[in-house]
Amino acid sequence: MCSFLSSSPLWARTWIQLVQYTLVALLLVPLATSSGDQQPLGTVTDATTKRIAIIGAGAAGSANAYNLRRLSESSQLPVDITVFERESYIGGRSTTVNAFGNPEYPVEVGGSIFVDVNYILVNASKELGLNVQSMGAAHPRAVSEDKVGIWDGEEFVFIMNDDLNWWTIAKMVWKYGLAPIRTRNLVQRTIDKFLKFYEDPIFPFESLTQAVTEVGLLDTTLSPGSAYLERNRISPDFSREMIQSSTRVNYGQNLALIHGLGAAACMSTGNAMSVKGGNWLIFDGMLKASGADVRLNQTVTSIERNPNGTLTVTSVPNGSDKEIAVFDEVVIAGPLQYSDISISPLPKHTPKEPTPFVTLHVTLFSSPHKLSPKFFGFNDTDKVPNSIITTLPKGLDLGTRPDGVGPTNFWSISTLAKVNPPSVRNEEHFVYKIFSPEQPTAEFISEILGLGDSTDNDSTIGDLPQNDISWFYEKVWHPYPYLYPRSRFDPILLAPGLWYTGGVEAFVSTMETSALMGKNIAALIFKSWEETSTGFAEDSNAGEF
Repeated sequence: MCSFLSSSPLWARTWIQLVQYTLVALLLVPLATSSGDQQPLGTVTDATTKRIAIIGAGAAGSANAYNLRRLSESSQLPVDITVFERESYIGGRSTTVNAFGNPEYPVEVGGSIFVDVNYILVNASKELGLNVQSMGAAHPRAVSEDKVGIWDGEEFVFIMNDDLNWWTIAKMVWKYGLAPIRTRNLVQRTIDKFLKFYEDPIFPFESLTQAVTEVGLLDTTLSPGSAYLERNRISPDFSREMIQSSTRVNYGQNLALIHGLGAAACMSTGNAMSVKGGNWLIFDGMLKASGADVRLNQTVTSIERNPNGTLTVTSVPNGSDKEIAVFDEVVIAGPLQYSDISISPLPKHTPKEPTPFVTLHVTLFSSPHKLSPKFFGFNDTDKVPNSIITTLPKGLDLGTRPDGVGPTNFWSISTLAKVNPPSVRNEEHFVYKIFSPEQPTAEFISEILGLGDSTDNDSTIGDLPQNDISWFYEKVWHPYPYLYPRSRFDPILLAPGLWYTGGVEAFVSTMETSALMGKNIAALIFKSWEETSTGFAEDSNAGEF
């Protein structure tokens, strides 16, 4: 489930192997998963072409368009779909950049992996004929020996080899006891409940709050992750060191802040995979298959309701005058508070308050230097783990502070690959990715690479010599919300014909859940048309809290 931002694929792969080998060691049998089938909707008899505007070309908007087209074909009701995207690319928070501008070196900035229970992403990848690869194939060894280290700012509390051996497993069982097995069983129970969202009678759901209650996940969203794990007999050390390091790398949040579902989702990494060339290709393929008129670099500024119930959308293409178009349905497929869209009149059902989002600094760079053993407290001859994820030192309680990164000052550092810079012949450089709550300084970059103290406090990575940093890319964005414990979620239907996908973000923010909400709204739209055409339309209270 936790497929939105996984900056440490090696850690995920190691976690999978750890659970598998530990299960064998303790003679436990894996649990079964539920089916992802859904029931078909009825046929709509009105043959008038419906005009639909989707605002946002990320996972939710793309999946919405894709499923609208499929439902249109099965019901023989023609639809005209227009997708507005203010950015210059498709994929939203799933996007890649090319190291050195070379397409042979694509690097994920956002959603790095998805897993086998992500039915929408998995099925779409197959239907669209995309090249899906296992996580191991997607992330080949960057140095001679792959390791994952969990660092608390003072020491590595645990280091795991990529290829687990029985000695490592024995150490894990000795240190944590049954905690890994209990965690896996807890995650599996959570997955089984989550999969009910795909099936009748839950799908399609008009109220996310009601659906969360009906599938039995309300207790996981109501509780802080730390309390939820303790209630399920997961040891404090395993929670702090293993699970909290995962919530930090995936969501930039500690267990005392993130709700239980977010914590469980981060440990669900079964059969992790990605699309060669970037996961954004899933959403690009969805939009192409939908036949939508995709308008990149075009910002929607207002939505106004007309006397006949239609909606007028005003948008501004970059460098052009505003454009006005009328639609029967409008889907806002992104966080409302960042849209800057004026809606008139104000919808009856709107979020009571904006969902706060994390500010994340993503720093990508390449260098001929390996990570410094000295910085991490090793001897000069020791090898630093390829992937470093972080947690808090034992005894340090930051409570629910959203700035709770602690003494590490970063969420993760990953060594992604080896590349050959065009400016340097026959020399391999390492590509690194850093997730942090603040922009890394040049001093910090110098320290982790062992370059010395030749920089001042105000300099950034761009001030370092090119022979030390051959390429870099920095991005600041709001990739996911703070998953605070909560029992109610934002409405899906804001007003007649005006739909909103953003409520799912506070439930759990992943590529799959966003795509699920897009698919859900497509089904709800056709359901509403069916009810209207048969005379059974009712005033929905789906948007009420």
